[in-house]
Formats: sequence, structure tokens, C-alpha cells
Amino acid sequence: MKTVWGDKLDPKHILEEYPRPQMKRDSYLNLNGVWDYAITETETPPEKYDGEILVPFSPESELSGVNRSLAPSQTLWYRRVLRLPDGFNRGRVLLHFGAVDQEAVVFINGTEVCSHVGGYTPFSMDITAVLREENTLVVKVRDFSDSSYYSRGKQKTVRGGIWYTAQSGIWQTVWMESVPEEYISGIKITPLFDEGEVELTVISEGRHPCQAHAAGETISFFSNEPTRLKVPDFIAWSPENPHLYPLSITMGDDSIESYFGMRKFSVARDDKGINRLFFNNKPYFHTGLLDQGYFCDGLYTAPSDEAMIFDIQAAKDLGFNMLRKHIKIEPLRFYYHCDRLGMLVWQDMVNGGGKYKTLTISSPLITGIHWKDSRYRLFGRENKAGRAQYSRELDETVLHLYNVVSLAMWVPFNEGWGQFDASAAVKRILSLDKTRTIDHASGWHDQKIGEIQSLHIYFRRYRFKPDKLGRATVLSEFGGYNYRSEGHCFNDIDFGYKRLKTPEKLLEAFENLYYNEILPAKEKGLCATVYTQLTDVEDELNGLISYDRKVLKLPAENVLRINDRLRS
Repeated sequence: MKTVWGDKLDPKHILEEYPRPQMKRDSYLNLNGVWDYAITETETPPEKYDGEILVPFSPESELSGVNRSLAPSQTLWYRRVLRLPDGFNRGRVLLHFGAVDQEAVVFINGTEVCSHVGGYTPFSMDITAVLREENTLVVKVRDFSDSSYYSRGKQKTVRGGIWYTAQSGIWQTVWMESVPEEYISGIKITPLFDEGEVELTVISEGRHPCQAHAAGETISFFSNEPTRLKVPDFIAWSPENPHLYPLSITMGDDSIESYFGMRKFSVARDDKGINRLFFNNKPYFHTGLLDQGYFCDGLYTAPSDEAMIFDIQAAKDLGFNMLRKHIKIEPLRFYYHCDRLGMLVWQDMVNGGGKYKTLTISSPLITGIHWKDSRYRLFGRENKAGRAQYSRELDETVLHLYNVVSLAMWVPFNEGWGQFDASAAVKRILSLDKTRTIDHASGWHDQKIGEIQSLHIYFRRYRFKPDKLGRATVLSEFGGYNYRSEGHCFNDIDFGYKRLKTPEKLLEAFENLYYNEILPAKEKGLCATVYTQLTDVEDELNGLISYDRKVLKLPAENVLRINDRLRS
């Protein structure tokens, strides 16, 4: 089964768009396309490769051309021979990987240049010293999936129900750039909404003079030292008006193009004394969809930039103003499109840990019992190294996505999947980012902390009750009504939380849910909703859109009418 973008995929032009929109240089060499691959039973390099793979699609995906699964005991190898274009090297050459699942070791011309653990965050390396006229790039990958404590999201070696096909290896863009000897290695952008300024830090090795230009203002400053740039009479960013300010930065011979938006996320009391989500200092209802980010042909990897845009725009056209990115970190271009199109993002951290216990992850849906998450054994978190790895990846995720304009909420844990010490996770996030709200435990195993109470309700009628601690209440998952669009399904299994046999019955149930439960709850204090879900995914047929993105199951005008009322 393919999407329309998968059908017209050109192997010579795979996801060629610049992968880092908020730190863009004019030096860019895309390495997506045809590579050699091999799967071996040991970690000894292969004498012969098995065939070709289309990077960055994982070998388990249809678009990779491989359609093979990597077992936890096996090793996946990639190889590509390349020459740099004439004049490409300006002083240093950097090699970037958007994401490789789960452990990666990178070799250039037989020399190990980098290793990285964690299947969802990017990594880079300076390869200048090992380059030749012709270069052989080899990547060695191990992926233990759900057999170890590593972060894995909803991947499962034995897929089914709410757990999806495990994928492995390179799944985001591989690319190179050349920079001067002294170069900008990162930037940190913090909108100061109330002050009408933006705080900017240029990160580099050593202290260097810099200059930044935005909103008609130019400032001079030094790298690694925060500075402020005034944004007089600024236009606030919002889903209704996603205004972005271009930002240019120079440091010596290096220059980058970026952007930012002026916005503010907080929790505060409305004029009735109810704690609500505030956006730009006003109460703002988040009407959202659960977004798994799976594609029938590319699995974790969207077949094209247009495919990512389709998902965001489809949700926006239905009147939703938020997507909860569920247990996955997307390529930066996804967030860029949310920034420019106007779509709030709730960002889940990726879960890991040992084998999950049904009593822990499922029974709270029925019993409502919440456990202390310091009981590591109950949450599959006995392994100290696994807990440390999650914390490292949490830090990497927050720093990686810090500059995203549309990112409104961090979600460190979901339904007890590998949850532990949520209070410490919240403190860790706040030490890195105080500009966003945090849903510390989405669904259940609430530790009675923070500013937000987060509920998942599927099998009973929702009646709003104020949180006993006075926190803002969000319904972070609900609905999940499934309807089977024949000819557009992954298999014969029909999974969902309420099965409807006709589009008419689906619409009736959907409207009853919103008009009789959600809209009344909003008036009483409900601050946000996340309907399950944007698209079907494998067995799950509870999406508003089919897995191949070809069928919208509900009349757009009916959904839009509901969301207009929620947003008013």
C-alpha cells in the first residue's frame, strides 16, 4: 500500500529540502538516495553487501526497496562512495544524520569518526581530517527495539493493536555542509513576549564577535553570551496568524539564516478564577489530534516534504489548532511547516524501559488508580543505565527543539510506558526550558505535581470535574472511533475503541461526543482536547484519514463547525 507521494517517488530526488530551516547555510550536500546495505548475524563487517537500499527509508519499509526486518541480534550496515563537489570545502566539512535507530557507528575511509546512541535525535561530526578525493562512508547499526531499555516509541518486534511495525537504521536525512574554520555550531532563540524582545545566543568554540539582523534592528555582540534584540510593535505569532520574523546572523566568515516568532505559553486564571492554558496572555483552547507520524509506505519516514505538509494542513483545514506528536520526534522540517502554517505542537518524549506490565499501563483506564513512579519494577524501569539514557535523550530533545515556534507543551511520559521519577523529569525540562507548559504524565499515574491535570478517557462518558489541586485540566486522549475504509486498510484487523459500520454512524457518534461531552466541558473549565487520531495506523482504524491519506472519513464542514465553536 502506498501514498500518492510514494507512488511518484523519484529515487534520485529523495527529501532534498534543506533539513535544518532555523540554521540554514548556502552549503548543502544531500546524501539521501541509493546506498548499499547488508544485514549480518555478527558485528563483523560484511565481505559482500546484500543489495541496495533507498536512504533514508528504513529496511522494514516498502519505500526502502528492501522489505526486511532487522532482528535485535543482527547488525545492519550501510555503505556509500562519494566525492565532494569542486570548491565544496571551505575549511571544515561536517557530516549530519537526522536520526538513526538505535545505535550507530560511523566510519569514513575505514576510520571511526563518530558513534551515537538514541534513535530519535540528530548527531554530527567533523570529518575534514579523514577525507580523500574519493570517500567510502560506512554506517554500522544495532537496533534492539523492545528487547532492551532503549527508547523505541510504539515500535514492537511483534506488532499489533496499538503497537506498530518496528523499524531500524537511518530514517531521517543524511547530509553534509562545509563551514569556515571558526563557525556557528548552534543558536538559542527565546521570544520575550512581555518585553517585546527576543533573546539570542550564538554558540561556538571560543568567543567571537557576531552580528544579528531582524525586524529592522541590527545588533553586535559576542558568541556564547546571551544578547537581546528589540522587536518594536511586534506581530504576535498564532495559529490564526503565523507571523515569522526572518533572522540573519554572521560570525566572521560564517553566516546563517533563521527565523523566530513572538509568542508565549503559560497557565493562568481566567476571569472566573479557573486555571486554563493561556496563549499570548489570553485563554486559548487547544483543539487537537493525536499524530503518530507513521506512513504506510515509509513507516517513520514521510515519503516527501509534501506528505508532511498534507498531514498538518489537513488537520488545519478541519479546524484543529494543535497536533500532539505522539511518542516520536519528527525531522525539523515538520516543525518548520507547523511554524509557518500555524499549528501548535505538543511534543511527547519517546518512551523506553523494559517490558511493560499490563496492570501498570492498562488497568488505570478502568480503575483510575495512580501509582508512585518511584516503584521502578512496576514501570519496567529497574535498569539504572536505561533511566540514565532516557534522561540524556530528554535533554537532547529539549535542546534540539528549543527554537521551534509552534511547540507549546512537553509531555515526558504517556500512560506509564517506562515512566519514572516524573517530578525529576519536569525539573530537568525546566532547567533547560522555562518557556513552555509541561504535561508530566499524560493519561494516568498522575504524580500530583505541576500545573496540568491530564486525562485519557475512552470507555465512559466524559463529565468535567475540576482538578482537586486546581490545575488546568486537559483531555489529552479520547475518542478513537473506528470506521473501516475498504481498500485503504493495512490488513483485515479492525482495532479501535468504538466500531462504526457506516460513515453516517461515525459522524453521528463523533458529533454526539463533541456536542454532548466536550463543548459543555469547555464551558466548565476544560482547556484542551486531543482526539484519537489524525490517521489510521496499521491495525488502528480510528483515524479521521485513512492510512494511505486518500480518504477523509468525515465531512470536513461538520468537523470544522465543531472546532469553530471550541475556538470561539
